[in-house]
Amino acid sequence: MDVEGDWESYLTARARAGLLRVRRRVEARAGMEYRIEGRTYVNFGSNDYLGFADDPITREGAAEALREWGTGAGAARLISGDYALVRELEEMLAAWKGTEAALVFPAGYMANVGVLSAVAGPGDTIVVDRLAHASLVDGARLSRATLRVFPHNDVERLEAILARLRGRVFVVTESVFSMDGDCAPLREIVACCQRYGAKLLVDEAHALGVYGGGRGCVVGAGLERVVDMVIGTLSKALGSQGGFVAGTRGLIEMLVNHARAFVYTTGIAPAAAGAARAALRELMRTTERIERLWQNVQLWRQQMRNIAVRGAGPICPVITGSAAAAVALAESLARDGYYAPAIRPPTVPRNEARVRVTVSAVHTPEQIAGCATSLSRAYAAVMNDEVHGEIHECA
Repeated sequence: MDVEGDWESYLTARARAGLLRVRRRVEARAGMEYRIEGRTYVNFGSNDYLGFADDPITREGAAEALREWGTGAGAARLISGDYALVRELEEMLAAWKGTEAALVFPAGYMANVGVLSAVAGPGDTIVVDRLAHASLVDGARLSRATLRVFPHNDVERLEAILARLRGRVFVVTESVFSMDGDCAPLREIVACCQRYGAKLLVDEAHALGVYGGGRGCVVGAGLERVVDMVIGTLSKALGSQGGFVAGTRGLIEMLVNHARAFVYTTGIAPAAAGAARAALRELMRTTERIERLWQNVQLWRQQMRNIAVRGAGPICPVITGSAAAAVALAESLARDGYYAPAIRPPTVPRNEARVRVTVSAVHTPEQIAGCATSLSRAYAAVMNDEVHGEIHECA
C-alpha cells in the first residue's frame, strides 16, 4: 500500500486487517490505576516494572531538579545544555553498569539509533537478532553498513554468519526481548564474538531494574568488562524518560563528537534527569522493589498455569495468532476493567499477534488475581471463536 499516495485507503485496509493503531487518551493515573477516556482500568500494559513512574521518590527528585534547573535544557548539550545534574547521572549509571563512562540521550530510541549509526559505516557489517527492537534495526540501516539477520537467539547460526564475514563486524541483541520476555544467551554470544573479533552491542532496556539485582543481565552474567556497548533506558524500570549508552571512555567521547542523535538535539529535561537519579539512588540503596516485582511475577505465572505464557519474567505475552483474536482478547479484558495491549504485526512476526501483559512491583495480589481470572475466561472464548472462524475483522 502506498501510504503517501492514498492515506484513507491505507487506514481502511489496516482497520479491516485488525492492524489499525489508535491513541487512547489517559486522563489521570494513580499507581497502576489509569482513567482512559472516562473509564478506570488496572494497567497491565506498562513497562513501569518497579512503580517509580508515579512514586514520591521520583516525584521529589523531579521537583528538586525543576527548582534548581528549570524546565528545559535550553540547548544541545554541546552548546549550553550539559548540566552538572546530567553529568552526575551519567557517572552514577556508569558505576551501576560497571563501565568507565556513560552518555545520556533524551530517548532510548535515540540512543540506539545514535550509537549504531555512529560506530558503524559503509564497508562494515551489523548482524542483528531477528527479534531485535525496531530502533536497533533503524540504527543499523542509518549507519549504511551491510545488515545481516540471525534467527532469534540462535548462536550456532550467528557463528556460521560470522565465520564468513570479513572486515569490521558488530553483533546486536537485546538481553531481554521486549515482546517475548525471553533472555539472550549472553555468555555464548560473547564467546562467539570473541572468536571472530566482532564487537557486541546489548540493549538492556527491559533488563534494568529486573535482572542482575537491578543492574541488568550483562552485570548479572559478569560480562560488564567484555561487552563493548550496553544500551539502557531511563523510561521503564527507572520511571523517567531518556536512554543511555555505557562503555569505555573512548567510546563515549567518540559518540560525543560523532553521534548525530546526540550532537544535534536538545539535552534531556532536568526533571527527567532528576527523577532517574532519584530512582537510581533508591535501587543502589535497596532491592526491596525488585524482590516485590519477582513475587508478583511468580504469583501471575502461577495463576496462568492453564495458558501458555512465554518468557520467564514480568513480560508475559499470551499468543493468539491472528491480529483479530488479539484485539478481541484485549477488548474482553477491557470490559472487565483491565488494560493490556494487543500487539500485532509488524511489531511481532506474522501469525504471532498477542496480548502482552506486564507485571509491576506495585500491582496488588487482588489486581493480579482479577486480571488472571478475566484473561483465562476470555482466552478460552476468543480462541474457541478463532478456531471456528467467528472472528473476522476488527476496526
